[in-house]
Amino acid sequence: MKDNEDTGVELVTLHRPVHPSLFSLLIFPFGIITGYVSVTLAFLFSKEGISVDKVAALVAAAVLPHIFKFIWAPLLDTTLSLKKWYLIANIISAICILSTGILPITESSLPLMTFIVIFSNFMITFLGMASDGLMAHDVPEKLKGLAAGYSQAGCLGGIGLGGGAGLWLAQRLPQEWMVTAILATACLFCCFGLFFLKEPTSTIRDHRMINTYRNLFKDVWITLKTKMGILALFLCFLTLGTGAASNLWSAVAKDWNASADTVALATGVMAGLLSAAGCLLGGWICDRIKRQNAYLLFGLLGALCAVGMAYSPKTERMYIIWTSLYAVIMGLSYAGYGAFVLEAIGKGAAVTKYNIYSALSNAPIYFMTFIEGWAHTHWGPTGMLNTEAVFAVLAILLFLGLQKILKERKPALALNFARPHSNI
Repeated sequence: MKDNEDTGVELVTLHRPVHPSLFSLLIFPFGIITGYVSVTLAFLFSKEGISVDKVAALVAAAVLPHIFKFIWAPLLDTTLSLKKWYLIANIISAICILSTGILPITESSLPLMTFIVIFSNFMITFLGMASDGLMAHDVPEKLKGLAAGYSQAGCLGGIGLGGGAGLWLAQRLPQEWMVTAILATACLFCCFGLFFLKEPTSTIRDHRMINTYRNLFKDVWITLKTKMGILALFLCFLTLGTGAASNLWSAVAKDWNASADTVALATGVMAGLLSAAGCLLGGWICDRIKRQNAYLLFGLLGALCAVGMAYSPKTERMYIIWTSLYAVIMGLSYAGYGAFVLEAIGKGAAVTKYNIYSALSNAPIYFMTFIEGWAHTHWGPTGMLNTEAVFAVLAILLFLGLQKILKERKPALALNFARPHSNI
């Protein structure tokens, strides 16, 4: 039994919360699609002689729906149930994965393939948001950090399966559709996790839809005008900790003379495990130092890693070492960003608020993936990696500048430092 902080009403909890590890399973399809596009599809198109900038455009297209998902995020807070949204999104995205295996890997198929990639990622945003909502409602406060860690690990594990295992299978199975059929089946299997969850009762819905949206937008606005909310919003647009180079590892593997099996191992399964470890370590660090400073530190480490890889020998061994280190730092950055945003959003309409930040944070990923692909075409792998490092350092300087401005102009900005709340 506990008190509801927003309403003051005493609620009785009859449902036993699930173990946080369940959310690794629920978010798995999200990672599978990401890994399949950025590793397996990217490598297969690159292998056919298609230029890196065109492959980068295909990979970057997958990010587009995640940039704008805040637009449709309120649908999950106001319509249907989270479980229904999860099922619909999983089934449709699985069909999309299967369809990519039917199309030929040729330059002429790129327009249709791009459309399918965008649509599948549009649907998978609903799956990710439904999983976030279920996690927010079913996990007790004392286990929220652990649940977030499991969720990140599950996403990264899915990337490893969709990318590493997907590419490994693509090199050995006689038909492309067999690979996508296996991945689609793995996505659908994750639906069984819904049986262990209770459908949450909405705290913002009203019998009048206009009141529901009024409650939602009020809570969002209160969050966005706080100092922490402003900093988190600015952070979303910075080219820091994007991990954009990892979207191109398979496409540029030939610069390091890396074989298909090496790419599958280093950027697939092993990268997923190392990034998951980085998430856990990053979360531990964020609980011990100021979270925004932790994120800046992780971004600087990513820049140093990019520079180190740029000027190291272009050998297969160096490819494995540097992509592995990059994977760990990506995990640190994911944890740092997630911790900072969770601190900023508070409670209330958590699904919508979290996904506003999450959606906007994909803008620099898209931008940097495209820019680094262009930089590789014009300046080679060294130029590509140096470009990422320069943008990261500039982002750190901009963020520090905003921190100083907010501190000096606190009264003028009329910032509200109170924790977001709702009158629902």
